[in-house]
Amino acid sequence: MNTKDNIVYKKSKSFAFEIIKLYKYLTDIKNESVLSKQILRSGTSIGANLAESEFASSEKDFLNKLYIALKECNETLYWLDLIYESEYIETETYNSLINQCDEIKRILSSSTKTIKERLKNQNNNN
Repeated sequence: MNTKDNIVYKKSKSFAFEIIKLYKYLTDIKNESVLSKQILRSGTSIGANLAESEFASSEKDFLNKLYIALKECNETLYWLDLIYESEYIETETYNSLINQCDEIKRILSSSTKTIKERLKNQNNNN
């Protein structure tokens, strides 16, 4: 799979740019350094794991990379909640980022289920 043509990769890369902007805002304007580093790491890691999956050594390895991206996505949702509930960002920014991250999470969740089922069927046929 060429990740650069993949919709979830494109969405995760676009999301990563939004997370980088959020990081800059949190550090430069709000003077916040702990939460901002956490969300920068997890929010940009989603796409990084998808990029890594392009050269997976097997379908199981590919699935593992997708699961890691899914876990990073879920972690990012947690940090977004904390940042919002700590009143560092406005509702509009929060809702936009949550919606983007939720969409990526749904795609990744669906993809992992499909691949896991395909691997299960392959194992049953052997």
